[in-house]
Amino acid sequence: MINKYPLLVLAFSLGLLTLSAWVGATRFSGLREQVTALRNEYGIIQGATLTLLGLIIGFTFSMALGRYDQRKNYEEEEANAIGTEYLRAELLPAAEAAKIQSLLLQYLDQRVLYYTTRDNNELAKIIDATTRLQNEMWATVKAPALANPNALTGLAVAGMNDVINTQGYTQAAWSNRIPLAAWALMLFIAVSTTVLVGVGMGKAKGLPRIALVLPIVISIAFFLISDIDSPRRGMIRVVPENMINLVDSLRTG
Repeated sequence: MINKYPLLVLAFSLGLLTLSAWVGATRFSGLREQVTALRNEYGIIQGATLTLLGLIIGFTFSMALGRYDQRKNYEEEEANAIGTEYLRAELLPAAEAAKIQSLLLQYLDQRVLYYTTRDNNELAKIIDATTRLQNEMWATVKAPALANPNALTGLAVAGMNDVINTQGYTQAAWSNRIPLAAWALMLFIAVSTTVLVGVGMGKAKGLPRIALVLPIVISIAFFLISDIDSPRRGMIRVVPENMINLVDSLRTG
């Protein structure tokens, strides 16, 4: 989808909105005559359209920022769950405890890679490895819990359940994107606005340079929204600092 590639969004929106402003400035001579006669009324319509566009851009930006914060929070929760389970594993028999801790370190490496990779083929391998490790860790913690069910083994089982659940929450948050319908509506209003601006300041011989300010500003806003909403392709990304710190502390400890 186009909203997975912020630079493509920037190029596409800038080209389309510039074209819209040029069309408004050069292809609506009859409408420009009406604008001259109804300048006040036209100013109201143009101002209302610009206000609506600003509100929708602000609302969409807020949606993207909320999803970014959600991804950051789930990274912290996932790191806490893995660290807690690493300690709770010591409540199990020595053999199972050592195995679970070793698997958790491998699992943690895969989770760090999940946050940092940009390659789809590598991502598929990471997801497969994550699922395999989850199954192996669950089987390892389940065996002593079934053999000797008590409060201590119950803590280890609950901790492993949190590890698996938080990974699912993280994956769901990364898949939660701004709907295409919202992008389509925002783009439609932006095109309408730039056409009106072009009509209001246009001349038959071409588009004034000042009319390019609005397409550039709107395109940058679209780019920023798309960048924040694209966790894997954008420049503004969630860095798994908590997981990296956890890896260092567990390995050095």
